[in-house]
Amino acid sequence: MEPFIDPVEIWDLINNTRSYQGRVREVIAKSLSKQRLTLEETAVLINADSPDLIEEIKDGARELKKRVYGNRIVLFAPLYVGNKCTNNCTYCGFRTSNKFAVRQTLSDNQLVKEVEALEDNGQKRLILVYGEHPAYNAEYIAHTVRTVYSVKKGNGEIRRVNINAAPLDIDGFRIVKDAGIGTYQIFQETYHKETYQKYHLGGKKMDFDYRLTALDRAQEAGIDDVGIGALFGLYDWRFEVLGLVRHTNHFEACYRVGPHTISFPRIQDASAVNIDPRYMVSHEEFIRLVAILRLAVPYTGMILTARENAMVRREVMKFGVSQIDGGTKLEMGSYSESINEDQDLNREQFKINDSRSLNEIIDELLDDGYLPSFCTACYRKGRTGEHFMEFSVPGFIKRFCSPNAILTLAEYLEDYAPPSTAEKGWKVIEDNIRQLDGEKLTGQIRERLALIREGKRDLYF
Repeated sequence: MEPFIDPVEIWDLINNTRSYQGRVREVIAKSLSKQRLTLEETAVLINADSPDLIEEIKDGARELKKRVYGNRIVLFAPLYVGNKCTNNCTYCGFRTSNKFAVRQTLSDNQLVKEVEALEDNGQKRLILVYGEHPAYNAEYIAHTVRTVYSVKKGNGEIRRVNINAAPLDIDGFRIVKDAGIGTYQIFQETYHKETYQKYHLGGKKMDFDYRLTALDRAQEAGIDDVGIGALFGLYDWRFEVLGLVRHTNHFEACYRVGPHTISFPRIQDASAVNIDPRYMVSHEEFIRLVAILRLAVPYTGMILTARENAMVRREVMKFGVSQIDGGTKLEMGSYSESINEDQDLNREQFKINDSRSLNEIIDELLDDGYLPSFCTACYRKGRTGEHFMEFSVPGFIKRFCSPNAILTLAEYLEDYAPPSTAEKGWKVIEDNIRQLDGEKLTGQIRERLALIREGKRDLYF
């Protein structure tokens, strides 16, 4: 597989669309018809820098999110399994040259305890995170995935396990796929090769091209649910946005499916981090790039993590975010045990800025009119990859997602929520049922809700 990022092409598009601001409304209209934008059209939005046009882009992103995803927000939690690493990435607390890092790999018993603690909080979706180290090979990842799925505590269970780990070869991806994973997530970090080489100073991750084509190998192995991302702050945000869109176009051209998710973390503090400050992304730029990405890829899930503080997350969610983590802890073993706060940054890959509990986040989502969701139905019903595109691109996915979000929220309210949250949540459920079309569908939802109140679990469309 040959690399597909051409920096000359990307910079030509950025530099040669500056005079196209008269096309901004036309581009937004195309996106609102749920069509993916071209690189050139995305560049037009990037260059729209007048306050009025920026507001129109944000309004368009807000409206598109409403049309495609409704008001639901999917919740998940990251679970760090091991932080051994052979790479030396200057922005990462796990880098090999960070002698202060406390290296640890969870034992099976520790992993089970962590999952039980997460289930006690109501989590149903996890992303397992691993350092890039030979110990965390495909067989080990598959073993930990099976271990996580095996843990049941009360009504608690993990129904979807996503992965953030090193690139594998095709055989390795097949092994992991057979364990029943959801999405395999690999971030390119930066799509600018010279910058990439500047920040990656040791380990297999130094190979830009091998990492760039990693998820092609996943597709060849049959993993059609993949997640991409860039670490904003390493290079010019405009270039990275077009790199993500180019990566998306590549998947569609080769495999007839785009990425399931796009992530856009911003550089934050971590132990022994060394970053060039020139490309740090401001708050306003961050909102812009999220809105532009939402318009560029209407059907793709967008993930906003606890790297951002609660205020920023509350604001940015309006412009296209469909997934967030909640109750996040990054230190190994910290869901089931208290960790000495003085050691936090030496145990973390980076610093989190939203440390609220899952229920606190759900409370705020309910107050703001969102529908919190723990849904895993598409993965389990086979609506992934090309099949997911069949539902999501035209916007039909709301016929499944809103009902399933309602059912998973009802489970949370019955099993884990304090009375004040439960009261609020059932009102939101009722409001959302009234907004759905069709007596047959609403009747089916009410029947399932009655079963949930009686103790039935894991009901979905």
